[in-house]
Parts: sequence; C-alpha cells; structure tokens
Amino acid sequence: MTFALGIVLFALGILIAVSLHEMGHFWTARWFGMKATRFFIGFGPTIFAFKRNGVEYGVKALPFGAFVKIVGMTPAEEDIDPETGKSGADDPKAMWRFPVWKRTIVMAAGSISHFALALIVLWILFSFVGIPDGNKINQVPVRVGSVAQCVSTKFEIDPATHTQKACDKDKDPKSPAAQLGLQPGDVILAVNGKQIQGNQALRDELKADAGKNVAVQYKRGDQTLSGNADIPVAERIKSDVDPSKTADQITKDDLEQGGLLGITVAYKTTDLPVLRYGPVDGAGQTFSATATLVERTFESLKGIPERVPNLFKAIFGEKRDPNTPVSVVGASRIGGELFEAGDWATLLSLFATLNLFFGIFNLFPLLPMDGGHIAIAWFERVRSFIAARMGRPDPGRVDYYKLAPITLAVIGVLGVFVLLTVTADFVNPITLK
Repeated sequence: MTFALGIVLFALGILIAVSLHEMGHFWTARWFGMKATRFFIGFGPTIFAFKRNGVEYGVKALPFGAFVKIVGMTPAEEDIDPETGKSGADDPKAMWRFPVWKRTIVMAAGSISHFALALIVLWILFSFVGIPDGNKINQVPVRVGSVAQCVSTKFEIDPATHTQKACDKDKDPKSPAAQLGLQPGDVILAVNGKQIQGNQALRDELKADAGKNVAVQYKRGDQTLSGNADIPVAERIKSDVDPSKTADQITKDDLEQGGLLGITVAYKTTDLPVLRYGPVDGAGQTFSATATLVERTFESLKGIPERVPNLFKAIFGEKRDPNTPVSVVGASRIGGELFEAGDWATLLSLFATLNLFFGIFNLFPLLPMDGGHIAIAWFERVRSFIAARMGRPDPGRVDYYKLAPITLAVIGVLGVFVLLTVTADFVNPITLK
C-alpha cells in the first residue's frame, strides 16, 4: 500500500512540475501583454472548465501533462478569435509581434520553472530534511548485498570484459560467506569475537584473520546466528584506492594480501546519520550540488544513444541494465520504492534531478522543444538585422511548414524512445530491491 501511494505521489509531483512549466509560459506571456487564451492540465476529454478574463482554464481526463495556448506563437496560428474576428496571426497581442527578448523569456520560462523547482527542493533537502553523512560510513552496520560462491585468490583481469576475472568454483576456494550460508540482508555482527561496526572494521579483521578458521556472528531478521569459516588469503584492492578506478587501471601498488568474506556490502542510506546544513549553508550546498547534477545530466544525455540497444534487450528478457534510461513510469516506480523505504534524501534528489533534466532538454534548439522556438526567434531577428544593413527588404518570419519534416522526425524519434522506455519499465523495470 505504501509503495503504491509513493508511486501516485511521485507521479503527481511530476504532473505538478509539468503544470508549473506551462504556467511559467502563461504567466510571463500575460505579464508582457501577450494574449493567452487557454490553460489546461491534462489532455483528452475535458472534465471541467471555466472562463475568466478571456482565458479558459480547465482539467482534462488524461493526466499526462499540461498545455497553454498563446496566440501567435507560430505563423501557423490561424485560430479565429470570436470576439475580434481576427486570426491569431493578426491579433495585436499576438506573441510574434513582441520583441525577441520578451519572446525568449516567455519560451524559456518553462525550463526556468523546472530549474527553480529543483533549487527549492535541493535547498529544502540540505537545509531541513538532511542527507546521509558519508563521512560516517564506517559507523554503518555491514549488511550483506550479495553472496559469491567462491573467491579468487589472485586479482586478474578478464581480457574480454576488462573487469576483474570471476572466480572458478571448480578451482578457487569456497567463499566464507557460502560456507556460513549467509544471505542478502544479513548483518555481520562479529568476526573472531571482535565486534564489527562498519566495512573498514570488517576489512581490518579479515586481514588479521587471513588463513585462519574463525567464528562469524551475524543477524538475520530478529535471529542472531553464528558459524565457522575458513578465511582464504587473497589479493584484494586497498581501501584507500580511488573508487573511480576501473579494474584494468588497478596496479600492483593498489593491491594487498588480506582475507575475503565473499560478499558485496549493501548500504542503506537510512542507516547513516543525517547531516543538516541549515538555511544559509544549505544554499551553498544547493548550488554546488546543482552544478554537479547539471554536469551529470549532460553526460547522461550524451550516453543515451549507446544505451538504447540495452532497452531492446531488457524488453526481450535480458537483465535490465540499471544505467538504461527510464520513463516517467519507471521514475515513479523508483520513487514509490524510495517512499516505501523512507529514503527522503534520495527521493528528493531524484525529483530535483528529473526537473533539471526536463529543463535542460526543453532548451535544445529543436522543434517542438521550447529551445527550437527560441532559436527560430533569434534567427529571424538576426536575418532581419542583416537584411536591413544590406538595404534589403525584411525576409519576414520563418515558414514553420517548411520545418515540418524536421519537426515530425524529432517527434518520431522522441515517440519511439518514450515507447521503448515505457515498455521496458512495465515488462522489466529497474528496481532498488
């Protein structure tokens, strides 16, 4: 029930963000004196609507977004105003009649609303909700994420994948975790009688106990269990090595002799102490985090084409790569899991990241995105300026009908991409569990 509620609330948050995007266009257009005639949340059949000050407001049946109608946004604006009898293109308050800088602000206002919402959410997160204190990671209980059946005593690189070579069950020793029968979710309490608090403490104890048979105490649910296991001596990466190093970048100086348990450690951010910065320092953290998120957004956008094939594989049954793109459906599902787990920090970070993504993507200089309209407006202005300087007549407005094939191509690509991500999110969703 909590999971479903989380999905609904996160999806509602996205709908509100999209509505604020359209409201940004609407407010700035009205502020500058442009004529806006409609503002609706949703698409499809109208549930209810009302008119006020010449604007029709309403809600439609399909809650997949929102839209605003500003007269004269394009030369294709041919709607007839019943009050004036003029087409949208002829209306004195038509958008195209206003200076290009005003039109730029109106078209950029949607993305600006996303950026503002992301900043507000991040400021609330850093100032009041708090984030997990990563400096205290070694105070977090060691929770088993996954269990290996064997361990490699030599650190070797697989030439095919450029990752660490997997152990061989027939040649390599059975992992202590497998000997103990550890399961994901178990918490390591003690090794060789010494209490374990944090992964570094576990590493230190396993190094001291390499080559020995030791007692391991662990907790499973409400039960405290124990058993004995042989700790093999193995090559392992030192704890102070840069975690961003890939396996094939590891050198001999990065390795040490020590014991291995044969587990991955699964941290829960909710296990960490919470760090709150307060309103002033929280503002500084907000801008710093925003810069990092913007950089990562551009990196993710560049990586989308190479990840599309993995979406096809996921749809047809292969394991879903967690780095593949997700749709609003997938993001809402992840939001539901975070809500269920009470992981407010990651939930708010995800929502802020989505808003930054929406804002940046909408500024791409391609129709039908807002950035496409901005690019055309400035192209018209520059072209008119050059024509005036050369004593030629103003070439006028760009013919949007000639751009229709490009616009349809962009819509087609986006449509296919959305269909792929939505399908993958239904049949093979990314899950945090």
